[in-house]
Amino acid sequence: MTGRLFIMRHGEAIAGRPDSERELSAQGQVEAERMAGWFGRQPLAGARVLVSPFVRARQTAGHVGRVLGVEPEVLPFVTPDDAPTAVIEWLLANTDEAPLVLVSHMPLVGLLTGLLVEGRGDRGLAFPTAAVAELESEVWAAGCARLVRFTAPADIR
Repeated sequence: MTGRLFIMRHGEAIAGRPDSERELSAQGQVEAERMAGWFGRQPLAGARVLVSPFVRARQTAGHVGRVLGVEPEVLPFVTPDDAPTAVIEWLLANTDEAPLVLVSHMPLVGLLTGLLVEGRGDRGLAFPTAAVAELESEVWAAGCARLVRFTAPADIR
């Protein structure tokens, strides 16, 4: 069984503190909506949307969830400074055949993608805001995934 995981960075956020309360900017709302439309054109029957508890990520996931017809599930360990290994442990324990969409933050999204694809957790992919890395894997372990495609809002016409 090959699983599919879409790793998404939240849309552009406004500046401010506390970090967990930052909201999407007007541009971030546009980015999230554009990518939600993109998700709506993918074969994602039964998909689950997983999201950071931070406001900007939940706002982004809300757009995606509406298009996919699912309520995003908050995972407390996918904030900007969390370890990608915690996400991998969760994936190993909770993965079934349903595609997963994970909406989180840099540096976690970049480090997680690097760890899953290259087996290295010390560097990762640079993610523009609202960009998505689509991965496939038989098992969600370091170095076992394949990067299928990388899509940013600017790539969508």
